[in-house]
Amino acid sequence: QVQLVESGGGLVQPGGSLRLSCAASGFRLDNYAIGWFRQAPGKGREGISCISSSDARTRYGDSVKGRFTISRDNAKNTVYLQMNSLKPEDTAVYYCATICALGTTGWATNEYDYWGQGTQVTVSS
Repeated sequence: QVQLVESGGGLVQPGGSLRLSCAASGFRLDNYAIGWFRQAPGKGREGISCISSSDARTRYGDSVKGRFTISRDNAKNTVYLQMNSLKPEDTAVYYCATICALGTTGWATNEYDYWGQGTQVTVSS
């Protein structure tokens, strides 16, 4: 069964850190560029980071640049998102997907893209 599963979300205080994991089953993640997305209540889904399949080149949206780091471990078939200096505005459900996109507009997903079910990240004191 082809599946992406995110984990590592939770409640953290402002300034804290979390590491999200995106584990694949049923296919090889290293054949795909992988993106991390997030969606806060009442807002559109925002692409925040991508990592390419071939050379592990990374990209970040302005909202997370300098605070978040995406990486991949092909042996574990997993992509990670290290999130540091978290802010209350980072509160959202975080998703990984086999699509690379940044921002909330100018991109679309289709039936050939794989998405995980999401993991909740809450930044609050």
